[in-house]
Amino acid sequence: MHIAIDARIISSSTGRYIERLVYYLQEVDTVNQYSILVRSKDINFFKPSAPNFTVKVADFADYSFAEQIGFKKFLDKLAPDLVHFCMPQQPILYKGKHVTTVHDLNLLKTYNSDKNWLVFHLKQLVGRYVFKKISKTSSHIIVPSQFTKDEYVAFSGIPEEKVTLAYEAADISTTSPQPYKQPFKDFIMYVGQQSDYKNIKRLGDAHQKLLAKHPDLGLILVGRKNAPVLKNEAYFNEQGYKNILFTDFIEDPQRDWLFTKCKAYVFPSLMEGFGLPPLEAMGRGAPVISSSATCLPEINGDAAKYFDPTNVDDMAKTIEEVIYDETLRQDLVKKGFLQIKKYSWRKMARQTHQVYLDALND
Repeated sequence: MHIAIDARIISSSTGRYIERLVYYLQEVDTVNQYSILVRSKDINFFKPSAPNFTVKVADFADYSFAEQIGFKKFLDKLAPDLVHFCMPQQPILYKGKHVTTVHDLNLLKTYNSDKNWLVFHLKQLVGRYVFKKISKTSSHIIVPSQFTKDEYVAFSGIPEEKVTLAYEAADISTTSPQPYKQPFKDFIMYVGQQSDYKNIKRLGDAHQKLLAKHPDLGLILVGRKNAPVLKNEAYFNEQGYKNILFTDFIEDPQRDWLFTKCKAYVFPSLMEGFGLPPLEAMGRGAPVISSSATCLPEINGDAAKYFDPTNVDDMAKTIEEVIYDETLRQDLVKKGFLQIKKYSWRKMARQTHQVYLDALND
């Protein structure tokens, strides 16, 4: 059989899921033929090690007319037996057999203020239609958490049996951490995107409250300085906030070094479908303090200390409780190492492969 995997976002943050999926599928399936569809800029991002895997260019932008028309023609010509769309965006008139991964419903629930208001809300309307449509046209839906499964079943009205839960995982790098020069003796940190729903402004507000009692505490925000990050940086500067460092992009070994040195990793997000960064922090021995929203208690279990992400005082209180209680910190570290062992990319790939086989045999 010929299986095509839509990997057009493989180099994005969510693309980590796709990269790990295709990597481990090479171990799981040595029989079927796979076409990994990427944009031209990512032609060398994934280099197959198995002879039954081939990378092909499919340069079609998400939520575009080119995706609806050009990508459909591309797939019709490719004529695979099955397509795995790794995101909901796809040609809605495509008639071939396919399965879809729905990571979350965040697009339908939030507005990113760095985007054009009208364009974003039009995209939300299109997204709502697409999310409903694919629930009917896909042979099966794959989700990364029970929370997302429940939310999507309620939204789409499809039976639970049509949705498979396949947890993602966190790879712990085997490379040695590399020191990153930063000005703080003690600091908390965040790694990841900074769209509005990531709740970084409230994290900054909570950090500033802590400075009243702990004036030397730093906050390090790791991530490429794109539009949302620059907007948060401007906000903190306007407020006169102190002891906050935006690193811009840094290499993983430097990020890992910060994980090993921080007093805690704080994840203040308002909504997630899985939430990978806290697990990555646990894998490097960082105590995790997390929002209690959406799927995060499900994914992090008892290996995190939780706060109400809409309450700055509660966030500040929880951070203070963890970073100045060494016994609690060490308990969270131990539980974190145990928690990450519950997840496996290889298991996720096996579960996804079984979805393929079931769909092909329908």
